[in-house]
Amino acid sequence: MNSMEKIFRESKVIAVVGLSSNPVRPSYSVARYMQSQGYKIIPVNPNEKVVLGEKAYPDLVSIPDKVDVVDIFRRSEDIPPIVDQAIQIKAVVIWMQEGIVNQEAARKATEAGMIVFMDKCIYKEHCKCIPNL
Repeated sequence: MNSMEKIFRESKVIAVVGLSSNPVRPSYSVARYMQSQGYKIIPVNPNEKVVLGEKAYPDLVSIPDKVDVVDIFRRSEDIPPIVDQAIQIKAVVIWMQEGIVNQEAARKATEAGMIVFMDKCIYKEHCKCIPNL
């Protein structure tokens, strides 16, 4: 089992930063898919109240639950404070979606002991790693 497959099998809670309630947004369809696969989705967006039936939070530090994966749908330049909060809440994985790269934030997360993926779609990677679910 590779490390990505291990993460998918062991993670239970995914905080989706930038999750929108607009069904045409990629964040919505990706989060809906991951929710359909049994993951608890926690929306993180100060402009939302409820997304996919789950209470939305303005930031990561406001989430009362343990978060395994922080899946980020924000611009690359917005990543550093999100990584700082992810370190603060002791998340295990930082996942920057396709097109999102921030080397400095990735280095900081890695130094804090987190696993980091950049420029990868969690939906596409899940389909590759866990095709039987």
